[in-house]
Amino acid sequence: MDAAAAIAAFTALFVIIDPVGKAPLFVALTQGLPARERRGIAIRACLIGLGLSTLFGLTGEAALDFLGISMPAFRMAGGILLFLTALDMLFDRRRARNESQAEAAEADDPSVFPLAIPLIAGPGAITTMILLAGAPRADTAHIAMIHGVMVLVLLCVFAAFLLAGPLERLLGPVGINVVTRLLGMLLAALSVQFVIDGLRDLQVI
Repeated sequence: MDAAAAIAAFTALFVIIDPVGKAPLFVALTQGLPARERRGIAIRACLIGLGLSTLFGLTGEAALDFLGISMPAFRMAGGILLFLTALDMLFDRRRARNESQAEAAEADDPSVFPLAIPLIAGPGAITTMILLAGAPRADTAHIAMIHGVMVLVLLCVFAAFLLAGPLERLLGPVGINVVTRLLGMLLAALSVQFVIDGLRDLQVI
């Protein structure tokens, strides 16, 4: 197993899913609920997110082939999409959109919407899974490693949900703001790398 590839995959998925940023939203969506019910919502949301991420990680490239979309083209389009997400994080537009999605959720059980979809398994996370699993010369071990990393990131999401209250108090608004912008910078760099990889696959550079 390539440790560098595993670290890069973990960084990409951690940044795009953003467990720290999801914690305050989880607090807002489950406000007033007993601890046992909040834990159940967290488990359901993470399991649904796991199922969707696994589905697209395993079948994404086959679906692209069926639609006649080349992997380099999708890699470049995904890089552009992730770059726009990074801009949202850097300029604090992502939090406002997430909060508006949270406000539209049903009050009794937000585990499917908006927690699992689109906050955990949203377009960015799905795109990242397809790009990582469809990397050049990816073999079975590489794909298994990508899914293992994805499970690890979702465990971080689950832990953030369980520790949402203390984490929010620990970081405070300023701390969460700093972390979000730092992750946005990392995501911007990773998204540019996806575009460069796509151009290299097409032998443009």
